[in-house]
Amino acid sequence: MMKPRLFVTRRLPTPVMDRIRDQYDLLSDPPDRALTPQELRHGFAQADAVVSTLSDRIGADLLSHATSLKILANYAVGYNNIDIAAARARGIVVTNTPDVLTDATADLAWALLLAVSRRVVEGDRWIREGTWAGWAPTQMLGTDVSGKTLGIIGMGRIGRAVAERAHGFRMPVIYTSPRPVTAPRGLSWNRQPLDAVLRQSDILSLHVPLTDTTRHLIGQRELNVMKSTAILINTSRGSVVDEAALVSALASGSIAGAGLDVYEQEPTIHAGLTGLHNVVLLPHLGSATLETRIRMGMMCLENIAAVLAGNAALNPVE
Repeated sequence: MMKPRLFVTRRLPTPVMDRIRDQYDLLSDPPDRALTPQELRHGFAQADAVVSTLSDRIGADLLSHATSLKILANYAVGYNNIDIAAARARGIVVTNTPDVLTDATADLAWALLLAVSRRVVEGDRWIREGTWAGWAPTQMLGTDVSGKTLGIIGMGRIGRAVAERAHGFRMPVIYTSPRPVTAPRGLSWNRQPLDAVLRQSDILSLHVPLTDTTRHLIGQRELNVMKSTAILINTSRGSVVDEAALVSALASGSIAGAGLDVYEQEPTIHAGLTGLHNVVLLPHLGSATLETRIRMGMMCLENIAAVLAGNAALNPVE
């Protein structure tokens, strides 16, 4: 029997690639870089199934070449890189990878939160540059995390996981979300309107998908509403924040600091961010643990196997 033709747009962890080569006709050996539009068109034109990544822009024109494509398995939980309506019109199933990256992304949000609050990156730089002259009572003072108010915008899987971790730091949790959520037993989370969360939060963490309504959800007005001592954390999508407004707020002291894992024009970073000492910048590492990235790949393959066998996808994007 001929194996289904699979196009993978980016090299995946070795255990995932090994399974792919065993079970599918891999159209080309995927490189460890973003593909050109021409390379994408060539692969989409031949494939029965595609594993895409969040850096691939998959619009109606590209999908028009996909005459044999049955499923597009996006190697991410977000899918704003795909024209879902165009895929649906061509009968192509689109899937994503929910749940498996929840803990890894929530952990990274906390890593950013602590790094900004306690000036971890600045301290590391002092040591490496050889400029540290020894302990001093007023040296590189940060801010407490324990007992501070944590505000969360978007109480989906990752938002809830971030909120659960706040219990160990004795942090009150307030949030805004389209629907109320039930806190785990023993915890109390307080749902409030957006502006109330902005005003009260000592640390504000963003966990919303990128849609027309969430693009620049945090802009100049929202940053001005926040406390001057507040810290903003973004591990969702870069365009949820107006980066130009954020640079201005950080430079002027309108807010105290920020921790970012995502950016408006990835991989391009707003020039004003890199010169600021009160922001920690990471290269989109939210799900970047070996265990998580393997689970994401295996979930893509499980969805592909189901659809190609004539069954329903396990994680369809509606």
